[in-house]
Amino acid sequence: MTDLAAFSALLTDEGQALLAALRDYTPSQELAVASRLRRDHPADLVTAALGQARLRQRAVAKFGERDAHRMYFTPNGVEQSTRATVAAYRAARFRELGVRGVADLCCGIGGDAIALARAGVRVLAVDRDPLTAEAARANAAALGLADLIEVRCADVTEVDTSPYDAVFVDPARRGGRGRVFDPEAYSPPLSWAMDAARKAPHAALKIAPGIPHETVPPEAEAEWVSDGGDVKEAVLWFGTRPGAVTATLLPGPRTLTGRGLPDPRVRPVGRFLYEPDGAVIRAHLVAEVADDLAGGLVDETIAYITADELRPTPYATAYEITDQLPFNLKRLKALLREREVGTLTVKKRGSAVEPEELRRKLKPKGPNAATVFLTRVAGAPTMLVGRPV
Repeated sequence: MTDLAAFSALLTDEGQALLAALRDYTPSQELAVASRLRRDHPADLVTAALGQARLRQRAVAKFGERDAHRMYFTPNGVEQSTRATVAAYRAARFRELGVRGVADLCCGIGGDAIALARAGVRVLAVDRDPLTAEAARANAAALGLADLIEVRCADVTEVDTSPYDAVFVDPARRGGRGRVFDPEAYSPPLSWAMDAARKAPHAALKIAPGIPHETVPPEAEAEWVSDGGDVKEAVLWFGTRPGAVTATLLPGPRTLTGRGLPDPRVRPVGRFLYEPDGAVIRAHLVAEVADDLAGGLVDETIAYITADELRPTPYATAYEITDQLPFNLKRLKALLREREVGTLTVKKRGSAVEPEELRRKLKPKGPNAATVFLTRVAGAPTMLVGRPV
């Protein structure tokens, strides 16, 4: 049975019954479950249903319990699809721009198309892989959005997007050898995606967060997005604010916009240390946060901000620093023993020491907790000890 035939079989009454029976199955018992099910169902169908059940369980983290167990996935679809919270935020931005129809190119299993449709936007979802397109079509139907989502299996470079007032492109950034870092090796290449974006009144291109800033075209807005503190993606927006650089933190959303500030000054470590959100760092907006906090950097190459007073900010996590030591494991171990620290969080920036290795060597014991920062202060390897505010 081909992958496409196996997937189609899952949409039959028998396939649906199997998927329902497997909703809460335990993967460690898969062999016994498979043997039992094969007594009453074709082996190929059981294999396909078990594979889909595994993918649904993995997808819960991105799509939530309710949607994940109604949707259909491919292995790449689970890995590469946009987290639902991020897709919903982007869909809301499109709606705020007055967009009513979006051509979603390289739609995958339809995560962004679903968010757009739920925001009331009409979507043309295009993917060249037949199985992936079938999964997107099945997802639109399963979630009651088929009237707003048209799925087309086609090469995105051959699709006429003129009937739509916005384009969204999520190029494939993985190849046969894993993650692709050269934007021109994306599928389709980033240059093609930018040309497609320039032809539409509005557009958004999803790209890797590590894209060099110098490659961002001047007519685009560059936005870095994090969710729950984890950087998820960067997006180039066209038809919004040319040249703007932003960092958006979810949930919220809270958006910090660059003000073109110079690099912050380096200053001695104060009472508080701030760890900027990853989206802020990727967007090169540490200076904006430092300015808001009346702080400076501990080192010119390290994205830790220090200040003498505590100021609330959504863009960085604050820690109160109790000790500053030159890098010395014996001294650190003695300090932690004296403070009866048993719960130790190790963070590093600018240090080659691995946190897990350090934790094993220190063997912390006691009822108290502390955070150790392995970093550089004015160029010198340093250990900062503190606790979250």
